[in-house]
Amino acid sequence: MGWAELLLLVLVGWTIVGAFGVAASYRRGEQTKAGRHLAWIGGVWVLYLVTLLGISVAAAPRSIKPAQEQCFHSLCFAVLDVKSMPGYLAGPGEHLLRLSIRMTNHSRKDPKGDSHLTAYLVDSRNRHWDEIPGLEGIRLSTTVPADKSLISTPVFKVASDAKDLRLVFTHGRRLPYLLLLGDRDSLLHPPTFVPLGVPNE
Repeated sequence: MGWAELLLLVLVGWTIVGAFGVAASYRRGEQTKAGRHLAWIGGVWVLYLVTLLGISVAAAPRSIKPAQEQCFHSLCFAVLDVKSMPGYLAGPGEHLLRLSIRMTNHSRKDPKGDSHLTAYLVDSRNRHWDEIPGLEGIRLSTTVPADKSLISTPVFKVASDAKDLRLVFTHGRRLPYLLLLGDRDSLLHPPTFVPLGVPNE
């Protein structure tokens, strides 16, 4: 667990304890005390959200070189290759791309997996394409044994006129990632991406 996750966990725990205190004060008829505690809880959350948005707005999109690892704690991902491939799934004006992504667990003791991690492609016109399910073999969410690597090969169907394709790993705009300070998926945070260049045939 990183510092951002720990901070959010502490804040949520403190909020829950505070909410019980506010409820108890109301039951005892101490409306003024309850209101003061409720204001403290609201104020701390406002400060947290302002800090979250400030960090996100100040951040710049981050480019990761192909073959360079992106790590989520001890589980790291590196794009090794991208190939254009023929396939009946591609219609007029479309083509298929197969990526090779190395997943490495740098922990020497524990198997690691990220069940919420997915990836999508985006082009210069900000069009998005999700991977085609069922064609990737080993999924990005697969648990990797300790100190081992696996290769995932997700397939994407993109427009033939797509340029400057980039791969983005994401947990989606969901909790708790949406509220983690500095996380790539936090509110208004710019993406971290891998430029793919020209696909191999």
